[in-house]
Parts: sequence; C-alpha cells; structure tokens
Amino acid sequence: MELRGLPIPTPKQLLQVSVIVAIFTIVLKTAAWYITDSVGLLSDAMESFVNLASALFGLAMVTVAQRPADHDHPYGHHKAEYFSSGFEGALIIGASVGIIWAASYRMFNPQPLQQLGWGLLLSVASSALNGLLAWAMFRSSKVHRSIALEADAHHLITDVWTSAGVFVGIVAVMLTGALWLDALVAIGVALNILWQGCQLVWRSSQGLMDEALEPDVLADIKQALAGFRQPPVRIDHVVTRRGGQRRFVELHIHVPGSWTLARAAALRGRVEIALVEAVPGLRAAIQLLPSDVEPLPDHTIDTGDAGDSAAGDQALTG
Repeated sequence: MELRGLPIPTPKQLLQVSVIVAIFTIVLKTAAWYITDSVGLLSDAMESFVNLASALFGLAMVTVAQRPADHDHPYGHHKAEYFSSGFEGALIIGASVGIIWAASYRMFNPQPLQQLGWGLLLSVASSALNGLLAWAMFRSSKVHRSIALEADAHHLITDVWTSAGVFVGIVAVMLTGALWLDALVAIGVALNILWQGCQLVWRSSQGLMDEALEPDVLADIKQALAGFRQPPVRIDHVVTRRGGQRRFVELHIHVPGSWTLARAAALRGRVEIALVEAVPGLRAAIQLLPSDVEPLPDHTIDTGDAGDSAAGDQALTG
C-alpha cells in the first residue's frame, strides 16, 4: 500500500525494524548512562529495554493476528493485537515504578555527573532514531488500522519526550550545579511514562470489550444507509464493533411482506455494496425482516445519531 507516492511498510515489517532499533538504542543509552552516571539517563536506558520487550511481543501478536480464521476462531485472530498493546502498557508501568524508585534514592544521595557532552550526544542520537521510526509507525498504523503498531509508536514517542526531559535536566545541572535536578527530572519523566502506560492498558481493555467504531466511520456508515431509508424500507438496529484491524456492522432491513425473496435479496446486496464502498474492509451482517415483524429485545445502545460514540456496541438509527 502507498501514501503520497511513498511505500507503506506492513506492521510486521516495522516491528521487525523496531526490534533492531531497540537493541541499538539500548547500547547507546546504556553507554550514555555508564559514562555520565546520570540517573536521568539511566531512566532513559531502562525504557529502551521496555521498547525491546514491547517490540518482540508486538511482533509475535501481529504474526498471530495474521492467521486466517479456523474452526476454533471463525472470526479470525485479529484481537491478538490488543494483548500486545496491553502488555506494552504493563511494561511501561513497571519501568516507571523502577525509575521512580532509583531516582528517589538519588534525590537524597546526589552523585556528580561526568562526561556529560558524550552522554547527551549518545542520548540525542538514539532519540532521533526512535522519533523517525515512530513517525513511520504512525503512518503505517493509520493505513493498516493496527493498534499494536500504534501502541509501539506511542511508546517510542514517549521515549523521545523522555530523552528530551533528561536533556533538560542534565543541562540544568550543568548550569546550576544542583545535582538533585537530575533525579527530579527523572521522576517527572517516570510519571509521564506511567500515564502513557495506563492509557495503553485502558485502550486495550476497551478493544477486547468490542468497542464501537470511530465517530468518523460511524458517520460514513450512516451516510451510506441514508439513500436506502425510504418508505416502505426501514433500516434499524445498526450496531458496530471493532476487532483488531477488522470492522463489523450488523443491521436489520424491514421490507413489505409482499416483496419476493429475490427483490429483498437484491436490496440487501445493494446495501452491503454501499457499506463496503463507504468503509473498505467492513464486514456487514444484514438481516431481512417483514415490515410488521420486530426482533426480540436486545441490549444495544440506541443513540439516534451515527456521530455519537459509546463504550460498547453502537446502534445507529435513522
């Protein structure tokens, strides 16, 4: 797939690159911490180990998600990506706790920093690599709708901001001589990492609970259905959900009982084509019913507007 003339790598390809970049940045940032003895740079290096573990697990889950449907998983394995982002979030939370513990000790026992020039140079170089990779991942995740790739990209961006914070802390130490600033910045960086980890865990849990499609996609679905909502046809009980990279919609079409099966089936086919054209890759499950027949009550959420979003299945009525 391409965007603006440039090739878009697949999630699996980018996660393979992420593993290589993570190993390289571990070497650079560990060297930066070793030669400076900065707890801020130590926090940066610790997060790089989390980057490596996250990339490896993400690569494994994306590989699983690409498996075709089978007898035990008739809807495919796409939700495996949510385990990747959840695992990554848990690792980020664990790393932040470790950083806060190390920085709190150093706050009350400050140590002089050494060879700061080389340390900063190595840290900036590794952050530049992470920033470039994160940009490519965000670009690809939008095309492939991969939450595992998006989660890894968010993590790498967090790593860039972490390095920026550490850079500010070390410069502040150089200018003021206040060694405790190094530990203070490390704690601030850790709190930012903690927040990012909690967000990833929350998003993963929502994905596993069959969250509704995005508001802009819901609007596209409603617009596609608008042309068919004319008497005597009635469309209701429109429910959407996300399952990894896949999108699903279910709906009921009510037609007069006097229609032939062929006529009703032809209408159903036109509706399905319109939905897939509006939202490429959409899986539509359409049930035909006579106008005077209503299905059994269910627990869908009736918002009355495709632009509204709810945590859970989303019903769109006209």
